Amino acid sequence: MTRYRIAASILSADFARLGEEVCQVADAGADWIHFDVMDNHYVPNLTVGPIVCAALRQHLEREHLDIPLDIHLMVRPVDQIAIEFAKAGAHIISFHPEASDHIDRTLALIRAHGCEAGLAFNPATPLHILNHVMERLDLILMMSVNPGFGGQAFIPEALNKLRAARARIDAYTQHTGREIRLEVDGGVNADNIAAIAMAGADTFVAGSAIFKQPDYRAAIQAMRCALTAAATPFKSVQAGS
Repeated sequence: MTRYRIAASILSADFARLGEEVCQVADAGADWIHFDVMDNHYVPNLTVGPIVCAALRQHLEREHLDIPLDIHLMVRPVDQIAIEFAKAGAHIISFHPEASDHIDRTLALIRAHGCEAGLAFNPATPLHILNHVMERLDLILMMSVNPGFGGQAFIPEALNKLRAARARIDAYTQHTGREIRLEVDGGVNADNIAAIAMAGADTFVAGSAIFKQPDYRAAIQAMRCALTAAATPFKSVQAGS
């Protein structure tokens, strides 16, 4: 059992040697590999597609590394590409409510194709959508930067939004017994991860805080050490479950 998960974002990796980078960060102790999928329409950047996911899945399997692939879709429309990522070996797929005409249907589609489903919230996107879809969710992804580019600074107001999301999750779990993970993405590093955890996050996307450091294992360990100061009362969940 692990309380916190660190998801290494390949957006900050060296794309010229991506397979090697992903294996190194998995060996260094990352819990998940995080894909920031951008289409240059919903957000002003263009990154990777399902073919890269499939290639990395196969590469990890050849190296006997079993690590979940966490897909964050910043694309519109979302349904077909979600299916393609599921077929390519994704484990968790999150999308933005603004990118789907039928949020409940998209969540159901992701789960029907064997993946866990998540909703991603931009800094200014309200949380009221959660009122109607909690039973479909395995993960809530809170953006602590405006999506589109790596290396941005953490937006402090995200802490208040994390607290609000954590309160919703705790109330839902108390009523149903089912856990929903709370992930945060944007500007996470060893200096602020404890405060982010104390606001309620249990899963942390880190890109440049890992891949721009000379020692991936030391970078991940520094974040884990910082998390020891952030003990919180909500129940632990198993990594990759």
